[in-house]
Amino acid sequence: MNWVRRRLQEGQLALMLLTRLPAGNLGLNVPKLASAVWFFPIVGIPIGLLVGLTYIATYNLGILPILASILAFSIGIIVTGAMHEDGLADCADGFGGGQNKQTKLEIMRDSRIGSFGVLALIFIIFTRIVSLSNLPPHQEVVFAVIALAMISRLVMVCYLTFLAPARDEGLGRDAGELSITSLVAAAVICIPIVALCGLYMISCLAIMMLIAGLFGWLVKSQIGGQTGDTCGAAQLITETAGYIFLVTFLNI
Repeated sequence: MNWVRRRLQEGQLALMLLTRLPAGNLGLNVPKLASAVWFFPIVGIPIGLLVGLTYIATYNLGILPILASILAFSIGIIVTGAMHEDGLADCADGFGGGQNKQTKLEIMRDSRIGSFGVLALIFIIFTRIVSLSNLPPHQEVVFAVIALAMISRLVMVCYLTFLAPARDEGLGRDAGELSITSLVAAAVICIPIVALCGLYMISCLAIMMLIAGLFGWLVKSQIGGQTGDTCGAAQLITETAGYIFLVTFLNI
């Protein structure tokens, strides 16, 4: 029973960190953040479900596909508190405006958004909206959207596992002290939804992991390791790569 209670507390902590969804009260026995990262892909389930169902429901009400897509992603942004979008903007500003690791990290910590951050958000949000709006309002699309939400959060676990923290403090540091067991658990959690979607999702998974690897290399070369911002940016970038794959190759 204690083991089950501990896992539930870790799930609560992951929900509190990655979403604005109600997750109850942890009380005094708050688990370490590093122990909760295995739950990150599960957090993608309600987010993907809300995005997918909103798109299909509004589409079938006669709303234009592009507007249905905007409404769907708006729900997703509200649920996540735009934390991944914030991470992407910070990374774009830091990588684009900093001259060395220290200045890049200082810029990323600044709450103000610069031109690189604005341009990155415009590009990524526009790409996501157009991609989803060109997918048909079928049940299979909901499964695909959930799979993308889960796999992209698995990427965050990969970063926390294989990239050293770039700072001596912060979320990247707190969540980066995890064992390979957490990564394996997070990966296993994603298997059912990939199997449910079928062979095309395996190809999509491969593309997402390739993009994750390339962005991980960029992160390593720019600031020497991961931060909370880079993990959030990686989630958004790899998920968007999945949407591009779906709209390009998927014929439901």
